[in-house]
Amino acid sequence: MTALLQVRHLDAAYGAVKVLHGIDLSIDRGTIVSLLGANGAGKTSTLRAICGMLKRQGSIVFGDRDISASATEQIARLGVGHVPDGRGTFTLLSVEDNLRVGAIFRKRNADIAADIERIYGYFPVLKKRRAQQAGTLSGGEQQMLAVGRVLMARPSLLLLDEPSFGLAPRIVAEIFDIFRLLNQQEKLSILVVEQNAHLALDIADHAYLMETGRIVFSGSGQAVRDNEHIQRAYLGG
Repeated sequence: MTALLQVRHLDAAYGAVKVLHGIDLSIDRGTIVSLLGANGAGKTSTLRAICGMLKRQGSIVFGDRDISASATEQIARLGVGHVPDGRGTFTLLSVEDNLRVGAIFRKRNADIAADIERIYGYFPVLKKRRAQQAGTLSGGEQQMLAVGRVLMARPSLLLLDEPSFGLAPRIVAEIFDIFRLLNQQEKLSILVVEQNAHLALDIADHAYLMETGRIVFSGSGQAVRDNEHIQRAYLGG
């Protein structure tokens, strides 16, 4: 497989406070990668640094382009879709208008309409709510809408930050099944930050474990599951 994203020696900081220390990770095309670790380990900061939302140093190559110094908008236009924690829907807009916002940089209305129907295929509940104000949706529906809006930009890499947070187990299982479908049917590459390690490893081809802004373990999803230290420290084994 060829790498879609390669991160090398990545440092990042919030002002004067350094939060990432020499991060190395890569994502092959068409794979799902999980980024695990305790609260405060640097997982969210890693996603933000990749997207150009933090002061950063090091090398970030997406496809064949070095995006280390690129602005967030440029990175999004190149095909990196970011679903942040907290979902971030436009609460006063309807469901369908939220989806249209996701296609703001696209030109062809016919293609946009077709993609809205494509999103409804993955998230049928959103079609039922298409005219409903986004702020009145349940937490699970808002998470689906946040993902759907990002998918409207047709990214080749999807970054997901704690997609299960605050959701009922049944809804979480449904959403993660959809992530697996997107990967299998559309060959969408996914980097998922997830506090629920068992859940993340169930869909992961590869996984990284973070502590205090550093990668401390890397391996296949199965290798991480089989590691006794990780089982005890992170998976409750």
